[in-house]
Formats: sequence, structure tokens, C-alpha cells
Amino acid sequence: MRLLRRLKTYGELVMFSHTLFSLPFALIAMIWAADGLPEGRLILWILIALVAGRNGANALNRWVDKSYDKMNPRTAHRHMPQNKVKNIEVLGLTAVCYGVFVLAAYQINTICFILSPIALALFTLYSYTKRFTWACHLVLGFTCAGAPVGAWLAVTGRLDIVPLVLGAVVLLWVAGFDIIYGTQDIDFDRDHGLFSIPAQFGFKNALFIARGFHLLMLGLLLGLYFYRSMSVLYLFGLGISAVLLTIEHYMVDPANRSKMNTASYHLNQIVSMSILVFTLLDFLWTNGFK
Repeated sequence: MRLLRRLKTYGELVMFSHTLFSLPFALIAMIWAADGLPEGRLILWILIALVAGRNGANALNRWVDKSYDKMNPRTAHRHMPQNKVKNIEVLGLTAVCYGVFVLAAYQINTICFILSPIALALFTLYSYTKRFTWACHLVLGFTCAGAPVGAWLAVTGRLDIVPLVLGAVVLLWVAGFDIIYGTQDIDFDRDHGLFSIPAQFGFKNALFIARGFHLLMLGLLLGLYFYRSMSVLYLFGLGISAVLLTIEHYMVDPANRSKMNTASYHLNQIVSMSILVFTLLDFLWTNGFK
């Protein structure tokens, strides 16, 4: 019972449920690359790599930002500021996740194993970017973009235009909603010498940039519709995602934490799942699983 409670605490620490953000795009890349479902062993190691990498990076981020989280009223309730977890636990969790990530890459194929240190470097770098660049949102997006690219490499062992476009989609999408989330901390970031697009360019300009990123994201997804000659089912899922993103931008209210969590996190989980579900339906409709 105590172990289960501790695992629950670790899951809350790294916000395990947010694994859903880039996972759907990785699954899309995996299925398109394999033209169906790859062997079960490969699916398992891809999922292990995705979960381990994401949660290891988030655990490290909590440790790196602990002093700022303690000073920020919005984040002072988190586990590390409240001493609910120890430094050694968080660093140990990071090390285990990073180790599992490398093991999974090794089990997948040579190219993924060779590239795994680069992925770990990006996981680690992001946590420090707010200290020196307002482009931190783009670094986060670029890091998350590795999910569909990595899944494609896991199946095929080579790059192609499709995973690169999917990676760009994830980059723009994640950077956009991270900018929205960052509008809550404009004053805090400016007062403590931290960098972000909202702190650098102001509230209205930051939202304009976020909208631009999301419009580009939808444009790239529409481009994939034509490039891959997909059906109306894919377009339907894209339409749902466009509506949800529009709602997200109209919901922005930095003074209302509940609204911001819904806009930045909950709606975006539905966005990625909608794209995944209707892309899979499109695949089944036009090809069928082999």
C-alpha cells in the first residue's frame, strides 16, 4: 500500500497523464511507417522509450526548477517545494528513466541507440532554457518533436518527409500551448530574470505568436492530407482539433488557474487524441491493417 502511494506521488510529480501529448503523434508515425502495426516487440519498446524519456525529462525539470517553483505562488504547491519528495528520489527517478530510455533505444535498432544521447541532451537542456532564452517554448516543442521522428526511425531505420512534418506539427503545437500557459508567469519571470515569449513580448503579442504557431500546425496537417491522399475521416478529425484550438485561445485568462489548465492541458490532450483516432479510422477505411 505504501509503495502504491509512493508511485502515485511520483506519477503526480512528473504529471504522468501528460504523456498523452506527443504519444498519439508517435503512434501515427509508427503506423504510417509500418503501413499497419509493426511486431508486438517493437511496439512495446517504442512505448517504453516514449514513456521513460518524457517522464525522466519532467522529473529533472521539477528538480531544476524547485527554487523558482517555491517562490512562485502558482507553483508553490508542487511536490518539491512542499518537500513531499526528496532530491535523491527525483534524481534517482530521472536516472532510472534515462537508463530505461537508452535500453529501449538499444532494443529497437542501431540508429535509435546511436541517437539516444542526443535525445537525452535535449531532455536535459530544456529545463535550463528559461534561464537564458525566450525561445524555451520552441526548445520544448523541438524536444517533443522527437517522438514521431523517433517512432518512424524505430520502424524504418531512416528518415522521410512525413516524420519530419509530423515533428514540425508537434513542435508548433507544443510551443503554442506552452506560450499560452506561460502567460500566467509574465510578472514572475520578469521579476526573477527568467525568459519566455510572454515575458519578452507581452501578453497580446505572445497570444498572437501562439495563434500563428497553431495555424501553421493545422496547415502542415492539412498538407499531409494531400500528400498522403487521405480520406474525409482525417479531415473531420482535423476539423475537431481546429475547433478545440480555437476554444483554447478564447479561454485564455491568466487570473483563472482552472481555465488555464483546461486551455493548456486538457483541451490539448483531446486535440492529439482526436487526430490519432480519426487518422487511425482513415487508415482502416483506406487500407486496413496488414
